[in-house]
Amino acid sequence: MEHLIQSITSFVTDIISAGGYTGVGFLMALESSAIPIPSEIIMPFAGFLVSAGTFTLFGISFAGAFGSMIGSAVLYYIGYYGGRPVVEKYGKYFLINHKDLDTAERFFQKHGQLANLIGRVLPVVRTFISFPAGIARVKIVPFLTLSFIGSFVWSLFLGYIGLKLGQNWQLIHEYFKNIDYVIVAVLLLALGYYIRRHLKSKD
Repeated sequence: MEHLIQSITSFVTDIISAGGYTGVGFLMALESSAIPIPSEIIMPFAGFLVSAGTFTLFGISFAGAFGSMIGSAVLYYIGYYGGRPVVEKYGKYFLINHKDLDTAERFFQKHGQLANLIGRVLPVVRTFISFPAGIARVKIVPFLTLSFIGSFVWSLFLGYIGLKLGQNWQLIHEYFKNIDYVIVAVLLLALGYYIRRHLKSKD
């Protein structure tokens, strides 16, 4: 695992060093389209380069938010055009039924944009929230607007910490890695409850 993190870190630093703001946006687009490149590595390194005078804090925050918006749009449209038919066809193998889809759709229709905004500043959640939003077919313009705003806040936050940490920017990834574990644990507990509820409903 440590070797994998080092490889990802090397990839991130190389792309940003070569591509500048475009590199930051490109990497954040990959992260937001569910490719496992942590923003907790991307933005703190960009923040470190702010402290070195290479970038501006606003510049990296804008690039990160714009890239995140593009990546979110990709995952949104995957959910929009392919998500529901695929889930309807194969969802039974994952204990997902029509009622679940209808519930998710109603949730996003009622709270989707707010959930999208809040989700953009939560590790793990921010990466995957676009897919169910696409399945629920929330309105695309507010979705992308709030994706940009939430991602700007997240990028600014991580970039600022990287700026303050300077050459110790990698410490932020170690800190957020522990938070990631907590969120994953909560999600697994929720998944366990979900599976148990579905198995009981079949009895």
